[in-house]
Amino acid sequence: VQLVESGGGSVQTGGSLRLSCVASGRDASPYAMAWFRQAVGKEREFVAEINSNGDMTFYADFAKGRFTISRDNAKSTASLQMDSLQPEDTAVYYCALERVGSIYEYKYWGQGTQVTVSS
Repeated sequence: VQLVESGGGSVQTGGSLRLSCVASGRDASPYAMAWFRQAVGKEREFVAEINSNGDMTFYADFAKGRFTISRDNAKSTASLQMDSLQPEDTAVYYCALERVGSIYEYKYWGQGTQVTVSS
């Protein structure tokens, strides 16, 4: 299984980015998908999760109202729309597939995409 993220980049405060994650090697549709992030010097933290058919989502408090997770099972993709970005959102963002326990326990991970927000 391979997860490939894209869409990261550099934006100014208040800007938007849309991250995408493509899954290959297996059908992603039966499994939850999620986004995590890790800033320099900090532990990886949960951002958002979406269930297998896309009708249930869950967000970290900092993401509520600003980020939107979605998925397209026909294309084996998950996306994260990020609006009103702030410098504290600067991090490497990771896509994950197939939850196997707690909200932090996912079986497959991507390599990450860098998001940098400047003030």
